[in-house]
Amino acid sequence: MQRIKAVESATKELREALAREGIVLPSLRPDPVSCANEYMLPLVELGRCTIAVAQRLTEALGDR
Repeated sequence: MQRIKAVESATKELREALAREGIVLPSLRPDPVSCANEYMLPLVELGRCTIAVAQRLTEALGDR
């Protein structure tokens, strides 16, 4: 259960950080398959995005 809480928390924090940059990834969520498997680390699924969102992500990362 702790693994699930950790991946949910990481997903929430990432969603909030992206939102501060004006970026929304509608598909952002914990990966259900990896969360159900006790032998692998839970993953965060970033999903697909539009070209505009990809460009915005690139711009946000380039400012660092």
